[in-house]
Amino acid sequence: MSALNDIFEEYDFLDADDRYRLLIDLGKELPAMPDALKTDATLVRGCSASVWVYPVTDADKLSFLADSNAAITKGIIALVLKTVEGKSAGEIGKTDIEGALAPFDLKNQLSSNRTQGIPNMIALIRETAARYAG
Repeated sequence: MSALNDIFEEYDFLDADDRYRLLIDLGKELPAMPDALKTDATLVRGCSASVWVYPVTDADKLSFLADSNAAITKGIIALVLKTVEGKSAGEIGKTDIEGALAPFDLKNQLSSNRTQGIPNMIALIRETAARYAG
């Protein structure tokens, strides 16, 4: 979570416009997701922008490739993924993702259109982790 804490320290210091830029920059840092993985099966439902999340396993760790057709939404999914980065499927299932994101106060910082899909992003990550842990 130290990476997330570092991001929050910077985020907390910034004004609204710079917070948008920080989220956009986080999205740009995501590894490229091949277009072939952007399918109906990897699409997060309920987001105003298209968001795709695909699981990748490495030894005992579960990580995700993600992308969005909207820069800020891509930054939001990048932030969500920072909460589970480097964890096993079992650890992800026990992670309080909402609690980790709470200090960012995204619902009050961003429009409801931009934040409405966050619970669905989190649910998809949890469901995927449960399948891999199970």
